[in-house]
Amino acid sequence: MGDVVMTIRFAIACMVCLMVQAVLFGIGAVLILATPLKHQAMELMPWMIAVTFAISAPFSWWLAPRLRARYWREHRNLSAADKALSALS
Repeated sequence: MGDVVMTIRFAIACMVCLMVQAVLFGIGAVLILATPLKHQAMELMPWMIAVTFAISAPFSWWLAPRLRARYWREHRNLSAADKALSALS
């Protein structure tokens, strides 16, 4: 049973990771290209891609179980961050 849960979490995290990285990439690209940093864009863009992936992977792993209905049924005492997430949905 534990293996199935881990693979589901991994699949959800992979899908969420792509979306989170896309949003972070967009924000980073605008920050680089719309500021005086645009002169260094060729050097900064590869770093920005690596940083957005490094941030999005652990965030997606943390977020994945919270996207399952089972999580919300089992966790009645929610943290402040989880309450904020549940208010958004």
